[in-house]
Amino acid sequence: MAGASSSHVYPIQHNQILADIQPRPAIFRSWERARQRRVHWLAECIAEMFGVFCYCYAGLGATAAFIVGNILKLDGIGSLFTIGVAYGLGIVVALVVCTATSGGHFSPAVTLVHVLFDGFSPTRALRYITAQILGGFLASIFVYWQWNTLIKDAEAALRTAGVYDTVNFTSLGPAGIFALYANPAAPLALVFLNEFVSDFFIGIVIAACLDPTNFFTPPVAKPWIVGLTYGTAIWGFSSNGLAANTARDVGGRLVAIAVWGTKANGGKYAAIAALTNILATVAAYAFYEFTFKDSSRVLTVIGKEYHDSRTAELEHRRYHLDNPTVRYGPGSDSERGKHVENLEK
Repeated sequence: MAGASSSHVYPIQHNQILADIQPRPAIFRSWERARQRRVHWLAECIAEMFGVFCYCYAGLGATAAFIVGNILKLDGIGSLFTIGVAYGLGIVVALVVCTATSGGHFSPAVTLVHVLFDGFSPTRALRYITAQILGGFLASIFVYWQWNTLIKDAEAALRTAGVYDTVNFTSLGPAGIFALYANPAAPLALVFLNEFVSDFFIGIVIAACLDPTNFFTPPVAKPWIVGLTYGTAIWGFSSNGLAANTARDVGGRLVAIAVWGTKANGGKYAAIAALTNILATVAAYAFYEFTFKDSSRVLTVIGKEYHDSRTAELEHRRYHLDNPTVRYGPGSDSERGKHVENLEK
């Protein structure tokens, strides 16, 4: 890469990319080039949407089983433990499938942290947050459709027992599958404290996983660490009211309002559920940066490799945006070399 014309040299020609070993059909290569030039932002938003969808779809399905099972006296189809496991595994799936495309935020709070501390574009953040809420909304719609018959049966059972109005819009009623509700007996100040501390706990773990000098959080383990942390928060504190993600809360609440009307809006608790996790996550990240992070620490080997790979990917994409006539695939390194030689002449 050295030489008089080094400014023309393809910046990552020594890095092997997927196209060098696994050529894709022409239709996918054409779409890939078009996507990278014009609508890569759309691919990022779809990844954020689908990541939230995975996380919410898994958790809401387990919640539906628990709530409907309790109302209809169906033994063994759900518990608080299975809800925590489902949300945790949903997060693992989301991170594994979608992180390589969008960076794996899957939460407006995490996206805003990147805006405040990492120079993430506000315009890009707005796209991400919109996509995230849409993911929670779509997951809630699908779960409602798939559980519709049993949800109707549960509502009928509550009406027969004469407790529909007192149970439906609580964490134990059918609407509580989608919209989050606080314990009616709990003071809102206590609900806020429960939400803030739980979300701060989750935020600290996320910040630790984002630290490239942390030898105890290799990339392969991060989805499991974050997923287990969410599960732990659900097992310990969801009974007091826990949203933990604005996208999950707002998306699910919109579906509940669409199905059951404004009675499903959650009242004053709705603001706590939607906004507290943002405050807590920002505070947690700032606390981690102030207390635990140190610029003098050495990057982990896998952390450096991950960083270099992401940088190479971005450079590769930028190169092909600037040089659309150069295709990639088998033999593309030689084509890039010829292109460099032509530029140097």
